[in-house]
Amino acid sequence: MLALFIAAYAGLVLFLPGFAPPFLSEQRANVPLALYGHLAGGMLAMALGPWQFSTRLRTRALGWHRRIGRAYVIAVIVGGLGGLGLAPGSMGGLVAHLGFGMLGVLWLSATTMAWIRIRSHDQVAHRRWMIRSYALTLAAVTLRLYIPLSSAAGVPFETAYQAISWLCWVPNLIVAEWIIFRRPSVAIQPVT
Repeated sequence: MLALFIAAYAGLVLFLPGFAPPFLSEQRANVPLALYGHLAGGMLAMALGPWQFSTRLRTRALGWHRRIGRAYVIAVIVGGLGGLGLAPGSMGGLVAHLGFGMLGVLWLSATTMAWIRIRSHDQVAHRRWMIRSYALTLAAVTLRLYIPLSSAAGVPFETAYQAISWLCWVPNLIVAEWIIFRRPSVAIQPVT
């Protein structure tokens, strides 16, 4: 539910410029293509990702699983490249630039690996890389949880944002690895 809520929020920011936080107005003026790509791609990836983990969809409508998967990969490419374009101008200085930049690189890499693995018919590795990819997609959710929590804790925004640029995705990736290695021999129905 949080993923769909954040996807809707991204849509509002994308289509209603006055709805965006003030710092996005500067990004909209300086790097509009990167901002629009990041918002649109991230919104779509956030909304499509949960459907890819549905065993029911995968077993009963494999064609839909594949179409949604292709759309997800394209959305991550657009959103990830947009994110890389925005990272150097993020608030919080070099620490935040590096945190968000690394997120963009890993998001694109995990998704690319998932696509490569399924193209070589390695369903187990594909599923593992998709878990990593969507954990990184969910950085949009965790970022929006940490910001109000840090504010409530009295941490100055710029200091908090530097930490959040890493905290929004590193714990997600750790949880993804725990899920993957908790069940190393995940049984997957063969695809024909």
